[in-house]
Amino acid sequence: MTDDDLLLPMPDFDPRATRRAVRRGVARTAITVLAALLVLVLAATVGSGLIQRRGDREQRMTDVLGTAFKIYNPAYDIEVRNRGATTPLSMSFTVAARPMRAIGGFVEGYGGVEHVVTQDFFGHVGRLPLGVGAGTTLSRALMNVGTTLQRKEDSRKVLARIPEGLSALAVVEFARPLTTDELVAFTAEYKSYAEKVVLERRPGSVPITWGGATTWDRAPMPGEPGQEHAIEPVDANKLDLRNFRRWVGILKDYDDDNLHDFDLSLARLRKAANDGLAYAYVDPLATIGELRRIIEDPLVRTVRLADVTYDLERP
Repeated sequence: MTDDDLLLPMPDFDPRATRRAVRRGVARTAITVLAALLVLVLAATVGSGLIQRRGDREQRMTDVLGTAFKIYNPAYDIEVRNRGATTPLSMSFTVAARPMRAIGGFVEGYGGVEHVVTQDFFGHVGRLPLGVGAGTTLSRALMNVGTTLQRKEDSRKVLARIPEGLSALAVVEFARPLTTDELVAFTAEYKSYAEKVVLERRPGSVPITWGGATTWDRAPMPGEPGQEHAIEPVDANKLDLRNFRRWVGILKDYDDDNLHDFDLSLARLRKAANDGLAYAYVDPLATIGELRRIIEDPLVRTVRLADVTYDLERP
């Protein structure tokens, strides 16, 4: 018997079977590659989300950027919504913004217009909505603090020609900055409501303006755990300054780059927190008649009107 007799016979070549085998091989390879890619995408998505949300990074984003956005837009009532929406390359949150108006009249866009603020994978903030470009009458009045625009004698004439019963939104600027105790005494004397307080003089630019617990959504309040020492009554303006100082206290040096995008800086914020002085305040509840009294006080440099309306509920 020869070696050739031991070899199995060569099967006949079957083109169809060959094509089927090739197709099965290609399909298996494609399925394997797609499965591997899917696993990689899921791992990247989940991993990126876990990395971006590590520790308190998600909450801190809204604490820092959400609050900075409100200071960046002092002429708006702003609510932070939908915190921490995450993609593989960014985190974002939604804000609802509504221009401040004199209280008592019609309200435009009851829920506010929604905008998105985004922070990329490396922690840098994206392009910001609103800001100085929004150009409301209130933002312009705040930018005029410290300037010679809308001087006292001119504002008197404006107030004189408007019916005294109308409700107003106004910026009351002081001739010199007041301490918190002086601001409390001043607003108590005139029964005025300082919803937002201007904490620096920055002519021609939007100044640092703080407006209570609604500016920092997680600002501790009297009576909360850890705030037992603050159970005694605290004036709202004193509490506002305390909360502003607490918020500035959570800021780190590495926040400075993002703060510059909000037209802020750590140096300015820390100085305002340390000084604790009121250069002006925003009152959305005063009547024209009350503002006529306020503007005559020697402590007042001027009063700038931003809006007037009929109070539809006042008899």
